Amino acid sequence: MKLWKGRFSKEANSSADAFNASIEVDQRLYKHDINGSIAHVKMLGKQGIIEEEEADQIRLALLDILKDIEEEKVSFTIEREDIHMNIESLLTERIGYVGKKLHTARSRNDQIATDLRLYQKEEIDGILNLLKQLTDVLADLTDKNKETVMPGYTHLQRAQPVTLALHLGAYIQMFKRDEDRFRDCLRRTDCMPLGSGALAGTTYPIDRFFTAGELGFSAICENSMDAVSDRDFAIEFAGCCAMTMMHLSRFCEELILWSSTEFAFIEMDDAFSTGSSIMPQKKNPDMAELIRGKTGRVYGNLFTLLTIMKGLPLAYNKDMQEDKPALFDTGDTLKDCLSIFIQVISTMEVKGANMEKAAKSGFMNATDAADYLVKKGLAFRDCHEIIGKMVLYCIGQNKAIDDMSLEEFKSFSELFEADIYEAVDIRKRAII
Repeated sequence: MKLWKGRFSKEANSSADAFNASIEVDQRLYKHDINGSIAHVKMLGKQGIIEEEEADQIRLALLDILKDIEEEKVSFTIEREDIHMNIESLLTERIGYVGKKLHTARSRNDQIATDLRLYQKEEIDGILNLLKQLTDVLADLTDKNKETVMPGYTHLQRAQPVTLALHLGAYIQMFKRDEDRFRDCLRRTDCMPLGSGALAGTTYPIDRFFTAGELGFSAICENSMDAVSDRDFAIEFAGCCAMTMMHLSRFCEELILWSSTEFAFIEMDDAFSTGSSIMPQKKNPDMAELIRGKTGRVYGNLFTLLTIMKGLPLAYNKDMQEDKPALFDTGDTLKDCLSIFIQVISTMEVKGANMEKAAKSGFMNATDAADYLVKKGLAFRDCHEIIGKMVLYCIGQNKAIDDMSLEEFKSFSELFEADIYEAVDIRKRAII
């Protein structure tokens, strides 16, 4: 039986029931919904809106329902539409008439907005924990590779020698910025909508600050229409997740390149690689490729949320029921990717000798040779031209800059002296 049946003269069509129901998706909010209801009913009892004995009876019954759900003793039905009405129906089945008082002074509109914010606060805490684990793993890898020389790239062309520590440090900075973004998102998520009713508040003498304190919110949403129709917090969360996935994807692209025979800078652990069904020699970096692919999925979820909200008038509209699949999938995907990526990074083998060998080719000390001449008094543009001609000469002679004799150096400029060899030493340039 529908909890809103009074206005209607016909039963809902079964197809309409199935189309309208969201229980298959929002049932994962059962804990947040019950916790919200417990805080709400405690407030109702404290304020004398219902009897305190009734509030205690409802609270204890809700705790029993929570226990039964977690022990998989409860079945939800699409006839009851969503998690809110499923739980309320279970409550009235167990304690009868008193259970019907739970929904006093609230609407499903402010109820779901509260559930989602409670859910998202937990998600952000979990993601921040994973990001901390990742930066710790990267920091440890950085400490071990402060003298591991490798090519630094621009345009995917060898540019200047760097250390692996410097390269990894760039990603540490990215993930630290991600942490900051999630903390900032958490601040805007940490605002309680409950008490806003359907859109215009309630005439009951509720105490929203009490309820907020019970639920661990640091603030209450000030405008009731905004509170029930706002999904900025979810869109911002999806945006933060998309940014982190972008950083993971960039990193994964490099790991995929580095694990190829052409680079051979790293080797993925066997436990985090896959093979081929036809080519016995293959060892594929599928974990990194999947993260790279799942990035597009998270981007899609962000655009889904933006598109759902773009044309909605105030206040709540049923379109907003479609926010949950995108929101849930976004958090789940990012957490899965962070978890597997931490394991991939912590178990991979760094092939430092191959990195250094690559760093010694490609004329990556050409800029250092130009800087050497600048320090001797030449204008940089003139130095740039001289070293460009030197590189062209070396290509023709099939040799590296540091393989040239001092006589060859002097053929390009008399300013070169024996100390040029120290200036173009790859390891000394990289480890600074």
